[in-house]
Amino acid sequence: MTDTSEYTPPKVWTWDSASGGQFANINRPIAGATHEKELPVGTHPLQLYSMGTPNGQKVTIMLEELLALGHAGAEYDAWLIRIGEGDQFGSGFVEINPNSKIPALMDRSGATPIRVFESGAILTYLAEKFGAFLPTEQPARAETLSWLFWQMGSAPFLGGGFGHFYAYAPMKLEYPINRYAMEVKRQLDVLDRQLATNAFVAGDTYTIADMAIWPWYGGLVKGWQYGAAEFLSVQDYKNVVRWADQIFARPAVMRGRKVNRTVGEPSSQLHERHDAADFDTKTQDKLAAGQS
Repeated sequence: MTDTSEYTPPKVWTWDSASGGQFANINRPIAGATHEKELPVGTHPLQLYSMGTPNGQKVTIMLEELLALGHAGAEYDAWLIRIGEGDQFGSGFVEINPNSKIPALMDRSGATPIRVFESGAILTYLAEKFGAFLPTEQPARAETLSWLFWQMGSAPFLGGGFGHFYAYAPMKLEYPINRYAMEVKRQLDVLDRQLATNAFVAGDTYTIADMAIWPWYGGLVKGWQYGAAEFLSVQDYKNVVRWADQIFARPAVMRGRKVNRTVGEPSSQLHERHDAADFDTKTQDKLAAGQS
């Protein structure tokens, strides 16, 4: 459906609770909790409250990579926050992230629990805590952080911009789809040029920059997001495709992508993760088989 009528903004915007398309039930112009709900706490030092969206995958990939390196202190409980149902507005979650966005992390390894929210902040926190995947020497450190923040600033144009208007908006509008498609293709070209001369995004070493960028842009060129691979001609970005395949081949990435995931093949969904053995026994296909 195409709406060609021109919109004239009112002098003062007011909230129309029926607007928002697919996400109308959770979109609102105010912050804070909508209901009282404590968060569960498991046995591990790190408690993650998240969902397997691209932003959520960043952190579960990082945690699985740390465990693969032998950092036992990176053991974690991953609790599912169903954002479509408004779990992120529960009082316990808002205490950890007042912005009501996943992922959110509580580090209970010390005398005083530490909350960390925003995926880029969590990646940096974990990298510094365990001394991994973030160079300590310059200029490699600056390059890694620059690409990490590139992702944090760029992905909203891909998700909230292109993804929303192309896949989720209640009507197809030419102007915003063209506007954001142009920007996403420009971003893919930025990555493609960088990866033409570098094995990984920030250079020759796999870092948190790759972990942050891959779920969004790697997923896009793999054809997993918005049904837009053909529309965006993602195959043209050959260096990004090469890198996306290279990252996806990592066992820790394969595991991290499953955690808190609620879409796709049942074998790819591990709604909660409390032990490494859960990957073998508690994915949705295994649970369904046990119940039959």
